[in-house]
Amino acid sequence: MTTVESLCEAVQKGKTKDVLALIEAGLDEGVAPEELLNEGLLKGMGLLGVRFKNNEVFVPEVLLAARALNKGTELLKPKLIEAGVEAKGKAVIGTVLGDLHDIGKNLVKMMLEGSGFEVVDLGVDVSDQRFVEAVVAEAPDVLCLSALLTTTMGQQKTVVAAVEAAGLRDKVKILVGGAPVTPNFCAEIGADGYAPDAASAAELATAMLER
Repeated sequence: MTTVESLCEAVQKGKTKDVLALIEAGLDEGVAPEELLNEGLLKGMGLLGVRFKNNEVFVPEVLLAARALNKGTELLKPKLIEAGVEAKGKAVIGTVLGDLHDIGKNLVKMMLEGSGFEVVDLGVDVSDQRFVEAVVAEAPDVLCLSALLTTTMGQQKTVVAAVEAAGLRDKVKILVGGAPVTPNFCAEIGADGYAPDAASAAELATAMLER
């Protein structure tokens, strides 16, 4: 097994120490930082995302893998900057006003990072105005809105309307998700896409970039 293949496997197992050691070994062997990132770290997280979607692994495994991925990316970052490697795209994510749930949001953030996105996390209980400010300041490709309650999902509509009122609607794709949210609701409020789970959200965001 090559160093890159071992790295891909170590990420899926969430073995942070092994991930860091394999990155160092790969760099010593002259493997390009971009290959370590794409074929090692991101491929590993992507494969885990598929298994997560198929209920073969669960949240604890994803959290471990995400930690390993983040530590590995931190170690590689200076080399990637030297090599001129840029993020695939940029996403702003947050849970809407009145909603304090963050597990789903955090999983989506991890899957987006695992797909090569730079992610700006606004946290929970985020107002429509704060989302609009972030779109202005960060110029993301994708805006991800999470709502875990039937009482707060209406806030997703408020955010879409606020982005439109600010004249920014054609500048960003809006993705919605959360337990009570449906494809019909997504269409009704004028969002661009709905994802039923974190892995699908990352796949959809990637597809939106490629369109």
